[in-house]
Amino acid sequence: MLEQAQRVLKDVFGYDSFRGRQGAIIERVARGGDALVLMPTGGGKSLCFQVPALLRDGLTIVVSPLIALMDDQVATLDELGVPAAALNSTLDNDQQRELAVRLRQGEIKLLYLAPERLVQPRMLSFLQQLNVALFAIDEAHCVSQWGHDFRPEYLQLGQLAQLFPDVPRIALTATADKRTREEIVNRLELHDAERFLSSFDRPNIFYRIVPKEQPRKQLLGFLADHKGDAGIVYCLSRKKVDEVSAQLVEQGFPALPYHAGLPSETRAANQKRFLNEEGLIMVATIAFGMGIDKPNVRFVAHLDLPKSLEAYYQETGRGGRDGLPADAWMAYGLQDVLMLKQMMQNSEGDERHKRVEQHKLDAMLALCEETRCRRQALLAYFDEDLPQPCGHCDNCVDGVQTWDATEPARQALSAIFRTGQRYGVGYLVDVLLGRDNEKVRNAGHERLAVFGVGKGRSESEWRSLYRQLVARGLADMDLEGFGGLRLTDACRPLLRGEVTLELRKELKPQAATRTSGGSPASQLVRGEEREQWDALRALRRRLAEEHGVPPYVIFPDSTLLEMLRSQPSTLADMGRVSGVGARKLERYGAAFLDVLAGGASAAAPEPVMDIRHELVSLARAGMTPAQIAGQLKCTEKNVYALLAEAITAQQLSLEQALDLPEALLSEVQDAFLDGEGELPAVSEIAPHFQGRVPEGVLYCVRAALQSEFEL
Repeated sequence: MLEQAQRVLKDVFGYDSFRGRQGAIIERVARGGDALVLMPTGGGKSLCFQVPALLRDGLTIVVSPLIALMDDQVATLDELGVPAAALNSTLDNDQQRELAVRLRQGEIKLLYLAPERLVQPRMLSFLQQLNVALFAIDEAHCVSQWGHDFRPEYLQLGQLAQLFPDVPRIALTATADKRTREEIVNRLELHDAERFLSSFDRPNIFYRIVPKEQPRKQLLGFLADHKGDAGIVYCLSRKKVDEVSAQLVEQGFPALPYHAGLPSETRAANQKRFLNEEGLIMVATIAFGMGIDKPNVRFVAHLDLPKSLEAYYQETGRGGRDGLPADAWMAYGLQDVLMLKQMMQNSEGDERHKRVEQHKLDAMLALCEETRCRRQALLAYFDEDLPQPCGHCDNCVDGVQTWDATEPARQALSAIFRTGQRYGVGYLVDVLLGRDNEKVRNAGHERLAVFGVGKGRSESEWRSLYRQLVARGLADMDLEGFGGLRLTDACRPLLRGEVTLELRKELKPQAATRTSGGSPASQLVRGEEREQWDALRALRRRLAEEHGVPPYVIFPDSTLLEMLRSQPSTLADMGRVSGVGARKLERYGAAFLDVLAGGASAAAPEPVMDIRHELVSLARAGMTPAQIAGQLKCTEKNVYALLAEAITAQQLSLEQALDLPEALLSEVQDAFLDGEGELPAVSEIAPHFQGRVPEGVLYCVRAALQSEFEL
């Protein structure tokens, strides 16, 4: 079985060998056993069910929570020549009926479904009539009521065990602590499943956490190393997302906003652009991310604190899925802690749930103020031991200096107590620095013994100290009292002189803005390789546009980089490059070889396999759109889109592109010209011609009229 699996891996997916425990998982599932797979993002989870799907006789059902994720995987499989489909709300009734016919005829190997659709009685009864070979439940942590991605429909997936007792099931997730793993097993009834727990470590990610001073300015400093890279910037509020994305655009960074307050069409359009275009930055709330499978995200930046280490791990894990270097950067301050605590306080849920959330936030704060290796601390939270410091985080690279903060900490805690445990950090620092202002005088605090005792330290040192006292649980924020600080029981031994306290010494700002120590994508290729690298990416971009898929579906950056370094000169050599399977070798091998041989550059006017040039020639020769689609091995929908572009570019006339009866053509033109002002959108006209002409015809007619208006 493993030999067969390796053949499929090489022939279909283009990889020479399995990574980590992939081989064992695939063998278990292909033989009909259940499995629970915990594997970090970028570890190759999809192959764990896609390979068994091709080895087993029948249909594999993949449960996936988001349409974007389904469409992405279907497009990837389609490029590999694997018959796959997604059944979701984007399909109209006719398309759904057509898909049902193909499923009954056994033409589909993998069907992607949302959990909401799968658990409908009609769907379950339809599937019982088919030869189902395997159920793959992706993002299985969504079953956990304690998790931040909880989806109630996942709770109903346990019934698959009774309805399909002989069909193996594989549940997969990248983030699940012990409690969540047990929840997955119990709720999905995977009691006999073999557990495959891979390391949580993402060694290619460089972690850096800095205290907030001027966060927008700090972000721009970080992004200076990432010009031209794709990345994600996370913010806590919608307002901040809008402000930061606008500011980045002003500073010359191509940024798009994404949050739940935007119209759904805008969100969908921005997400599509992020997936399809190179070098875009998505500024987003945590509403964005699940289902984003873009492998060449070179950085993830947090301008606000995530609420838990699970969220931090999952969000930073969206960087570097292709295995190449990526940066995880975060700026955090006490204001973040206050905001998260208030959100927690106001959230629904019992006291037990809120206590769990508080512990999670405490663990997140502890990572921020960690003096050891960040990676060791992060992995320890997930019950994993990393014996040696990683050497690939800010604490390892920069080194952490600590200082004996025992006496200043007592002074800071005493200031909280003496002023009545009701003031925020700014006021407490004023008291310690002896600032004789109106607010201090009105409260009479200039007469306190602690007034002015801290003059030997700077304001930023005192702010850092208070932040670390909160992170260590020695002081807390009073949510009822607008974020004023108060003492906790944990500070008593320190105040009584029974213990000492070592804290982080903050780096001076110029030292803290050192480059990450990671290798951004802009540094992945050496100077002399740049021209060829750009030419390879330009060809990939053109092919992606022609096939209507994101560029990484053609080849990920890691495959292009291997081409660049190994310089294959024959198709046989190209077939040995990791990620080049038989189908892609046949489709694209010659074109990429030509670029490597210097035969085409990014600026070439008529690149190899430029489908538009061929399409224009075929249309001028009198071929119909259906015939052109057959000749170019692409969909009619793509042909019409390209015809409309050619008409706009005045490479084709409408008569050359379409052969429509004159009366029908006049009727379509009149429909567009009926109103005044701008031409209406195709969506407004389409209902009048449904069933009479393909929608693509309308795009071509509109393109021709638009060209006439502009002449």
